[in-house]
Amino acid sequence: MIPGGGQPNMQQLLQQAQKMQQELAQAQEELARTEVDGQAGGGLVKATVNGSGELRSLVIDPKAVDPEDTETLADLVVAAVQAANENAQQLQQQKLGPLTEGLGGGMPGLPF
Repeated sequence: MIPGGGQPNMQQLLQQAQKMQQELAQAQEELARTEVDGQAGGGLVKATVNGSGELRSLVIDPKAVDPEDTETLADLVVAAVQAANENAQQLQQQKLGPLTEGLGGGMPGLPF
């Protein structure tokens, strides 16, 4: 390579890639520690997932429990978990979006 010839410095590229990798790992760790909620039935069922979408807790108000109609309760649980997962996906986009945008810059084969 000719010095000053407009060729990117390989060492600088490697350092930038390592820095982005570290930032991405930190963001993923933060997501795993962050919890978000979703609810259904006006709050009768509340689901909490971490930023990675892993279900952490489920709270069901006794008013939602009808032994004669477990289908409605099941629907409320599914809806609450889905809402929590949607919130987790938004959080992922906020945390990881800026980091992953730079990774896919025209490089084929990257899933970003």
